[in-house]
Amino acid sequence: MSDDNPTLADTIARPPMRETVVKDCVGLVDDEVRSKRGLSGVAIKGAYGTIKRIKPRFVPEVIDALLDDWLGKLEPYYAKWRASGNGSLTEYLTARSEDVAEDLLSVTDERAQKTRHGTARKLYNKLRGSAKTNVAGAVPKLAARLEKRVEEANNPPAAQDAPAEESA
Repeated sequence: MSDDNPTLADTIARPPMRETVVKDCVGLVDDEVRSKRGLSGVAIKGAYGTIKRIKPRFVPEVIDALLDDWLGKLEPYYAKWRASGNGSLTEYLTARSEDVAEDLLSVTDERAQKTRHGTARKLYNKLRGSAKTNVAGAVPKLAARLEKRVEEANNPPAAQDAPAEESA
């Protein structure tokens, strides 16, 4: 893609922005898990806690490993939003949250089937039934975080070390 129309991945998946995006996504997952209530919430919190105890870096590593594929799934939405010139990215993705959720889950479904981590696969398969509802519900928060990073990447702060201009 040309520099005039960088992809979502071109914009936010390269260092140093990538690390920030991964941290944002880990924070989102942590927040979403914490917010779950009822019996399904207990199951989700238990599964998440188990994975974090077994391998504390599992969640950030998985997010980093899947980020490019997820952004690839989001790219058609991003391109259509940019072409429309209407509203915010958050509004655009939120209005399509069911489709966005299904596209994002297609990536994790494929990965879950291929993983060598039997416990993670078993827990994922157990919780997959409610995943679309949970992911669709998180799309507005995900979209807002991504939009913030896109704006930062497209509008970097002015150089701190630039000399101040003197008045004549």
